[in-house]
Amino acid sequence: MHKESPDNDLHTTKLGQRVAAAAQEAVARRGSVSPVDVLTGIGWLSGNQVDAWHQGRIDHLEQAVQVPPDKLARAAALLRAWAREHGLNAEEASYAAATRDRRELRFTAEGDPALERAYRTHWLAPDLTEAQRRRIEQKRATAPDLMVVVADGDWSCAECGDGGADGGDLFLLEDGQRICLLCAEMDHLVLLPSGNATLTRRAKKASGLSAVTVRWDRRRKRYQRRGILVEATALERAEEQCLADEDLRARRRERDAVRRAEQDVELEARITKEILCQFPGCPEERAQRIARHTATRGSGRVGRSAAGREVEPKAVRRAVVASVRHEETGYDAMLMAGVAREEARARIADDIDRVLAGWSSPA
Repeated sequence: MHKESPDNDLHTTKLGQRVAAAAQEAVARRGSVSPVDVLTGIGWLSGNQVDAWHQGRIDHLEQAVQVPPDKLARAAALLRAWAREHGLNAEEASYAAATRDRRELRFTAEGDPALERAYRTHWLAPDLTEAQRRRIEQKRATAPDLMVVVADGDWSCAECGDGGADGGDLFLLEDGQRICLLCAEMDHLVLLPSGNATLTRRAKKASGLSAVTVRWDRRRKRYQRRGILVEATALERAEEQCLADEDLRARRRERDAVRRAEQDVELEARITKEILCQFPGCPEERAQRIARHTATRGSGRVGRSAAGREVEPKAVRRAVVASVRHEETGYDAMLMAGVAREEARARIADDIDRVLAGWSSPA
């Protein structure tokens, strides 16, 4: 890393004083401080820029800062001098991107190991209790939420080319590309709109895979949270935990009414019949559930594609495979743990084949 400034630069230079003030404020508020906290505190980074970096929309953090790399390194050195002067303890943190592959975020253009390690170093106050340290470590180790964007106008998926009605109105934004939920293998998730913090917290906790949904606010020039995508069973469990609240009971009745209105009964029946034709050993209730899920209007799932509406055997098989993948294997847990999608699919391939083989013969 670049040569450090003398410790007295903290007190004799304007930058040193600004770094010291930002570090002191962060420690007072959270019990720890990091180089990202300081860069934000002195105004070299904005919250929107940090969010874009976390979401993988910026290759490295230096790209978002309008100051030279040597000046960034000087600020990091001043922070280290301040932390040592005040007896703070150094701990290295991991920074995972809010993308499907959970890749390690990069701070610098060159990726120099010493510089990267310096930027990942967090400084903890020496008087923290063990419980406070655990909370800080747990928050630091938690991967950021996956982010799904609510479409605003026409769009197309970078992987399959679909968009609009066929691709649904939600997509992932990764490396500047829009990926539909079907290609991202997240189309089995259901949307829980914002508005009830308790229900959202419980649903997210119960869901093996989840993603925050946001919409771009043109006036404020930033993404605004609109809800969260969770597994249907997790949402049902969370609602059951909240049934004592009459408002939630009313909301559930309204949601069920909307769901019934969206169901295409005739299409569901044809898809169910095709599932049982291909997989006679599949329980009828499960076949109906798969058909109902894949045929929901506006979902962008297999059943709403042109092939799905024509009940083509290949499209129906894809819907069954997707259901088995998410309900009979550890696929979702692997994605949340940072396992790459292709590797996770390879790990569970035998499990899927085993279930499908069992359903291929009459029960």
